[in-house]
Amino acid sequence: MSGAPSDGLALIAGTGALPGLLAGALAARAEPFVLAEMEGFPAAVPGAEPLRFRVERLAPFLDDLLARGVRRVVLAGAIRRPRLDPSAIDPATAALLPRLTAAMQAGDDATLRAVIGLFEERGLAVVGAEAVLPELVPGAGLLAGAPTGADRKDAARAAAIVAALGSVDVGQGAVVAQGLCLAVEALPGTDAMLDWVAATGAGLRPDPAGAKGVLYKAPKPGQDRRVDLPALGPGTVARAARAGLAGIAWEAGGVICLDRAGMVAAAEAAGLFLWARDPGDAR
Repeated sequence: MSGAPSDGLALIAGTGALPGLLAGALAARAEPFVLAEMEGFPAAVPGAEPLRFRVERLAPFLDDLLARGVRRVVLAGAIRRPRLDPSAIDPATAALLPRLTAAMQAGDDATLRAVIGLFEERGLAVVGAEAVLPELVPGAGLLAGAPTGADRKDAARAAAIVAALGSVDVGQGAVVAQGLCLAVEALPGTDAMLDWVAATGAGLRPDPAGAKGVLYKAPKPGQDRRVDLPALGPGTVARAARAGLAGIAWEAGGVICLDRAGMVAAAEAAGLFLWARDPGDAR
């Protein structure tokens, strides 16, 4: 893991399950790669000793990757915007920081686009997680169960809401039941949204015998899909079940399923559907 050949790969890992899945897949294929992490955001990759870096010394870090033969980079996992220490900034990085700080003030999407731009200008191609593990991002189709006609309408309504949220860089998820939006995803995230629906959503549905509701997830409109795709896992399925929903739908090709087999097993046990929805499906 500590080195990479020419045209090699670097996995720049944040927190969460995704970096470990990608590292495991690369190791299983005996594909050399450089594992790196930002200081303060340890990656959950057992047995690995990552190359650590700071934003204040981004330029030397990029040069180090190039010297190790890296030409492709995967950005995986969650990080927060770091608090910069001006005393730690080297001269080469100082020339880059105005672009980064301006992008940070414009929102998460702008920050990610700026980061990708800095990598690409150094000759480092940024690729998505599916380049390492294609099965993480399912194409259109049902993975478990089947939505009713009412569920499909709720999913379509939720898709429109998520597109509107994403256009202002707010969130990537919504819960809709019987045509009504019960909750939208904001900074606390999907788990918090579903927990809120579990605690309060039963009384919001007009018809207790009607459609139970759908969680829908999708990337933001115009988002660079190489980074920060929304993700689902067995824990999401468990929370959706506790929230009394009928199932989970998401934009096909635009959402990472961290443990597809675990998700399917959990959905089948709870009687939920899992639907990778074609964005062109108007039903």
